[in-house]
Formats: sequence, C-alpha cells, structure tokens
Amino acid sequence: MSRAGLSTQIRALRHMTVAELRERYAVVFGEESRSRHKQFLWRRIAWGLQAQVEGGLSERARQRAEELARESDFRMLAPRQAAGAASGSGSTVTRETPVSRDERLPMPGAVLTRAYRGRTIKVTVLDRGFEYDGEVYRSLTAVARAVTGSHWNGYLFFGMQKGGGDK
Repeated sequence: MSRAGLSTQIRALRHMTVAELRERYAVVFGEESRSRHKQFLWRRIAWGLQAQVEGGLSERARQRAEELARESDFRMLAPRQAAGAASGSGSTVTRETPVSRDERLPMPGAVLTRAYRGRTIKVTVLDRGFEYDGEVYRSLTAVARAVTGSHWNGYLFFGMQKGGGDK
C-alpha cells in the first residue's frame, strides 16, 4: 500500500462507528479489541496501518521496551481501602455541595436593570444562573454578550459593586 492509500484509509477511519472500528481492529491486529473508546481505536488502528506500511518498532527498540517492562515497578494488587472508607458496602453517599455565591450578587429573585442603547435591560437573578429575555444564562457575562454582541465583564456591565446590590 502507498502512503497516499494509507492516508485515505486513516481518514476513512474517522467516519466509522465504534462497531466498525472494532471490526477493523480485528482485521489489522488479528484479535478483538476490548476497548469501546472510539478515539483509542482510531489511533491504534492508524498506528497499526502505519506500522504495516512503514515498519513497526526496530528489534532493538522492542528489546529495550521489554527490559524496561521487566525492571519497572508496577502494582500487582489493587490498593488497600483507605481507613474510614465504607468497607465492601458498594454504596455511594451523595449530598449537595454548597455553591458559593459571589457577594456582589443580590438574592435569587432580584431583578437587575440597565439602560443600553435606548432599551431597558432586565435580568432576573436565579439560584443557578440569570434569566434574560426568556432564556437562562450561566453568567452575567453571557447575558452581557447576548445584549451587546461583544465580550463584556458582566459585573461591570450591570454596575455591580462590592457587597451586593445593583447600581
């Protein structure tokens, strides 16, 4: 196969599904892949195809890799459970983590107003975000960008001062 043919094959891999990539992997390497990670499969197959066309690692490189693997310290057993961890319960404890609010923001439900180019902009502060013109935004900066079409610091755009409240 030529290098141009190799490039075409590698480009075609990008458009394959995971199932198709797993089939191709089996063809290239002669064994099934345990992975279902699309990017990993794509990269591994691309490497395999390149190795077939241009040659893989040299024998010297293979021997050195084997030496390093034999000499390296690697874990043979899973780490012991940390003291205080639930032993063998198999359950996960979840809880709400407190979200720190910026002290410049008023309480949820407050309405921020600002005059901009002959319009009055009204933004409602929510528990998680801000509502403007029927849409919810994650930050005041996002609202300012929607209003102006350019990047603004949201706190500066709405005249927020230290200690909460609006202007």
